Amino acid sequence: MTHNINWVLIIPQIPSEPSRHRVAVWRQLRKAGAVPISSGVWALPVGPAFQPDLDRAGELCRKGGGTLAVIDASPRDESSAAMIRETFKAARIDEWSEFVADCGKFEAEIAREIQKRKFTFAELEEEEQSLDRLRRWYRDLKKRDVLELPEAQASDQRLRTCGAALDDYADRVYQAVHGTRQDDGSGEAEPYETGDRAAE
Repeated sequence: MTHNINWVLIIPQIPSEPSRHRVAVWRQLRKAGAVPISSGVWALPVGPAFQPDLDRAGELCRKGGGTLAVIDASPRDESSAAMIRETFKAARIDEWSEFVADCGKFEAEIAREIQKRKFTFAELEEEEQSLDRLRRWYRDLKKRDVLELPEAQASDQRLRTCGAALDDYADRVYQAVHGTRQDDGSGEAEPYETGDRAAE
């Protein structure tokens, strides 16, 4: 696990009103992966993966009539470095946990459609869009994985499982569209739901 990380401290100063500018900057900093370490002070690793969102936060700050101070930070001892690192780590673990939970929802949705025998191209397209969203989300999280957390590796495997589930569902849809039948284990072939029947 990588621990030798350079950090910047970010101090936004924005007029309190209208509040939308302050909220927009906070949201952008969180999107960048920055974590609050004290009142009004955020920390973020140094690196090209973080810079575009940090630049955008600066633009939003200036748009709201404020300034965004970005200061190179060099902790003087391990305990100081650990404080920043552990705060950043906790935020990333929370994000990976949320990601894995959504993967579980995706898998459960696929399982429900199979149980209902709802095999249509419309449903397949919806599930493909859901998987694309998970893949984009994974890429966004992965680019912030400077700590190389085991949760990232576990999430990668979970995403692969989602992909396999969608592949299996797609095979069933194609079989249904071509009028094939599938044995449910009872010795009798079950018809697929397609078209209007699947929409009921």
